[in-house]
Amino acid sequence: MRKTWEVIVIGCGGIGSAAAYWLARRAGSDVLAIEQFQLGHDRGSSQDHSRIIRRSYHNPDYIALTEPAYQTWAEVEAESGVPIVVKSGGLDLELIGTTGVKDLSHCAAAMAANDIPYEQLDAQELMYRWPQFQLTDAVRGLYQADGGLVDARKANAVHVALARSHGATVREGLAVRSIQSAGDAVEVVTDDGVFSAGHVVLAAGAWTGNLLADLGLDWRLTVTQEQVTYFATPHLREFTPERFPIWIWRDQEEFYGFPIYGEVATKAGQDVGGQETTAESRTFEVDVLARDRLVRFLEERIPRFLGPELYTKTCLYTMPPDRHFVLDTAPGHPRVTVAADAGHAFKFATLFGKVLSQLALDGETEYPIAPFTADRPALTDPTFEPIFRNEAVLQRG
Repeated sequence: MRKTWEVIVIGCGGIGSAAAYWLARRAGSDVLAIEQFQLGHDRGSSQDHSRIIRRSYHNPDYIALTEPAYQTWAEVEAESGVPIVVKSGGLDLELIGTTGVKDLSHCAAAMAANDIPYEQLDAQELMYRWPQFQLTDAVRGLYQADGGLVDARKANAVHVALARSHGATVREGLAVRSIQSAGDAVEVVTDDGVFSAGHVVLAAGAWTGNLLADLGLDWRLTVTQEQVTYFATPHLREFTPERFPIWIWRDQEEFYGFPIYGEVATKAGQDVGGQETTAESRTFEVDVLARDRLVRFLEERIPRFLGPELYTKTCLYTMPPDRHFVLDTAPGHPRVTVAADAGHAFKFATLFGKVLSQLALDGETEYPIAPFTADRPALTDPTFEPIFRNEAVLQRG
């Protein structure tokens, strides 16, 4: 097998497979994508049927990426003929009086500033439109019609198939042991020898920190083991995507959920509800306490969402200390471009793949990624206090 390539992509999860696709559209057979496990494996962050996609963000930096995200997903769907995005509408919910960086007033203001239509609803309006909810008058909501889900499993497979159709080589079951800059190239050490490329795109999820260490970089990425649970609700018609939206409950314990999709069951989880781990030491064991917290919430707020537990599935979050993405060239290594997903990037996966392809081939991108550079204090200041745990902690006056 050839050993020299124009670009090598490390990792074929959501972002890596997307990068391979967008790179192959321009560089064709000069692209190699490497996945250490089998394609579609469940050891990382990108498996399963569904991930939330939405326009409702409290932060304008993210809102600026939502329109190009929808556009690039539409482009992938058009080329492949495979539907990937399912719009069900999206609800953000909170208790009245909640304040903090992520409260709904910030979301409303950010969307209004970007001409994104939305509706603000009180508890009675919410339950009139979606009687599946059981809410007190202390709850308010924000509805955005474009919210929904991205089929993660299909998206990854489509990206890989399209990358191959454009000439890329995709190797699975091949571990990358180290990377190192070597003059005008980057050397990638694998179990099948050393490969060389003019540029490397690193999209390795929970394994990113290990490979950055080879470059002398420590971004203090924290890995947690998270989980979602599928419930075999007997009330199927009430929870189809046509009748029930994706939803996020904003509070000190933040929960989220999906209509029926991929399984004949609803799906829900707690954001950052898991324990810290590493890619090597993680388990696939169910966190019973976290599952019980979720069930208690659902019993109180959406009781008919529940049913017998179909299964609980684990995945990994990989978070910089400020829980914002990283999309940038590795400092001191101009031929290495890195993505860190921060545990909430799948909605942007194909857009980020395009961004990474532009950074690798052009040294710049047309998209607004300045807030996600690698020279920000969260990554460069060793005294920066991680906030990914308490970013969602809100206060009610």
